[in-house]
Amino acid sequence: MTGAARPVVPSGLVLLTDRWQARRPLPEVVAAAVAGGVRWVVLREKDLPRAERAALAAALRPLLAEAGGTLIVAGPDPLDGDAVHLPSAGPYPPPTLDLVGRSCHDRAELARLTTEDYATLSPVFPSRTKPGYGPPLHPDGLAELIQASPVPILALGGIDTPDQVHACVAAGAVGVAVLGAIMRAEDPTQAATTLTEAFRAASPATTSAGSALALTPVPRSRHARAEVSGTGLRPTVPTQGSSLTARSGHGRPQPPTSTPTNPHGRPQPLTATTGDTQ
Repeated sequence: MTGAARPVVPSGLVLLTDRWQARRPLPEVVAAAVAGGVRWVVLREKDLPRAERAALAAALRPLLAEAGGTLIVAGPDPLDGDAVHLPSAGPYPPPTLDLVGRSCHDRAELARLTTEDYATLSPVFPSRTKPGYGPPLHPDGLAELIQASPVPILALGGIDTPDQVHACVAAGAVGVAVLGAIMRAEDPTQAATTLTEAFRAASPATTSAGSALALTPVPRSRHARAEVSGTGLRPTVPTQGSSLTARSGHGRPQPPTSTPTNPHGRPQPLTATTGDTQ
């Protein structure tokens, strides 16, 4: 990355696209989500020919740019951009781009991270988008894996409700990634607003004036775990096989028997409300 721009990773509410589940044309849903506070969007739609997918990316980038947001493309091809999110299956090593994320599901996949800037962990809860994927990590398993992660983590999978957002933030996630909660919503702006406000309320980075990490850049970390200030999730030093929720054959970690704290100093939740799943 050139110039004075500060390298950051996704945080707050992150939207994954799926035009087949959207109630409106995808650009309209993304624009509505941005109006509700979304600043990071991961473009999936991997079934499209490259030319059509690149045109869709070109249409979405200005919608985000107007709000200071960023489009990330699922897969190794950035589609004329500079940010990608890779599946757990590969490629390894990651491409050299301004922002690279990776889907992970267990400790073994986290251990394979090298130059990635962030990772998703999934599924946290049972998911309507990927029924049968799992077993779900739940907040206790999420917290355990976040302790082992060398990079900031986004929680993903079945996150639909404010209570679920609160549980993921308490587990140490710097953000929550959602698909169905916004793609299937009758009012994507309201759905995004509800979840963004839940993140703000749950994050220790929230100030008395109401600003929150959802709109605060999180410096990325490569090779070593980011150090995090005592005031919240903000680090003190810069630090899809098939889809973002593609799973490997590795086993899931078992929930801990005690209540440890995560690397960010927050106690690990014991239970969480699953509600409707994504």
